[in-house]
Amino acid sequence: MSVLTRSRAAKVMGGIALVGASALVLAGCSGSPAPEGSAAPEEPAFDFPVDCEAAEPASYTPEFDSTSTGPATDLEFTIGTALPVTGNLAFLGPPEIAGTELAAAEVNEADKGVTINLVQGDSGDTDNKAYETEIPRLLNAGATAIVGAASSGTSLQFIDQVIAADAIQFSPANTSAAFTGYEDNGLYWRTAPSDTLQGEVLGNLIAGDGAETLGMIILNDSYGTGLACFTKAAFEAAGGSVVSASLYNTGDTNFSAQVSDVLAADPDAIALITFEEVKTIIPELISAEVPASSLYFVDGNLANFGEEFDAGTLAGAKGTYPAVDPDSITAFRDTLNEFVVDSGDPALTDFTYAPESYDAIILLALAALEAGSSEGPDVAAHLQQVSGGAGEGTKCTTYAECADIINAGDVADYDGVSGPITFNEVGDPTEASIGVFEYGDDNNYSFLNLG
Repeated sequence: MSVLTRSRAAKVMGGIALVGASALVLAGCSGSPAPEGSAAPEEPAFDFPVDCEAAEPASYTPEFDSTSTGPATDLEFTIGTALPVTGNLAFLGPPEIAGTELAAAEVNEADKGVTINLVQGDSGDTDNKAYETEIPRLLNAGATAIVGAASSGTSLQFIDQVIAADAIQFSPANTSAAFTGYEDNGLYWRTAPSDTLQGEVLGNLIAGDGAETLGMIILNDSYGTGLACFTKAAFEAAGGSVVSASLYNTGDTNFSAQVSDVLAADPDAIALITFEEVKTIIPELISAEVPASSLYFVDGNLANFGEEFDAGTLAGAKGTYPAVDPDSITAFRDTLNEFVVDSGDPALTDFTYAPESYDAIILLALAALEAGSSEGPDVAAHLQQVSGGAGEGTKCTTYAECADIINAGDVADYDGVSGPITFNEVGDPTEASIGVFEYGDDNNYSFLNLG
């Protein structure tokens, strides 16, 4: 078991056996044979439909300006959430929302100087645009931090509005590299790692499984195109060749053209870099007799499908998402489900990004406690330090334990349920792991290893 860090990113590819790739060309229209002794005309190279240079993160380092002092003694901190109750990531809503609710309850029960007023909201997606009314509602309710959205493309729709209000935007699930260099005045943070890491793991996984050619169906937003580019780079560095890729937009309901485009190149494997639209795409691929073992899912669509498809439909398909070894968070999952059921809601069956959502609330509370303020810029100025990113502090793993350290005048270094986190100066976690999962005959996935 290993945990990848950005400093190790370049070393990973060297550990994957290179796949021997033959010269590959796309099938073209047949024509008259070339005259004897003349060279056959070259087929046009495949034109990848994404500008991958634009997917690379920009360079930006914020400056923090805060004079607040703590620790807080009786501070109310209003935090809003803009998580997917509706839209194409709605399946991620229940675990994420539950994670925020549990964390807020634990902070308030600890009574260590900060009380959280949690106001839940719906991010929706870029099709239904629920955020257009929800973000103003949350800010008008006094939220100085907003947890969400899950979708990178959706977060980019309202990040400027949140920053203009001097509030923090803190996502538990945004993975687009676009946020790394975003000029956010230091107000954007996330507990999910950049897709530079997931793309590397996914590309090497596909190559390591023996595929020499790869097709992709890609959501046309900052998340989908960025992850596609990083996956492509890793797959090609491992000796493979991306031979087809087709884009679609949020709100599309018919994907026959995308499926046909990808299948026309007859790739060994297909990466489905999508959200919930995958439910419509899967039947088309299966009806075309594409073996499930050649399909690869990502964090935006890796879900337990169960009886939605015939038994065995997805057996052998694999996928990736930012995660720790599930065995290491069994106690957290049990506690979260007990909390959910006691609250009158159905037990969770999917826990994707629940740990990251929980940790987001805990980190915000600890930063506010240390700052002695709930104002966005003040809290932001302390987030790196309470995560251990400043290179000092005493390790702690619960809000109460960390709060005692801060209240004693010392520095706390919170290691969360989702991992050590350890923020850098632009609000990205510097330590994270990517889980590799495989579907069984029940169309549900189980953990294989950490990539």
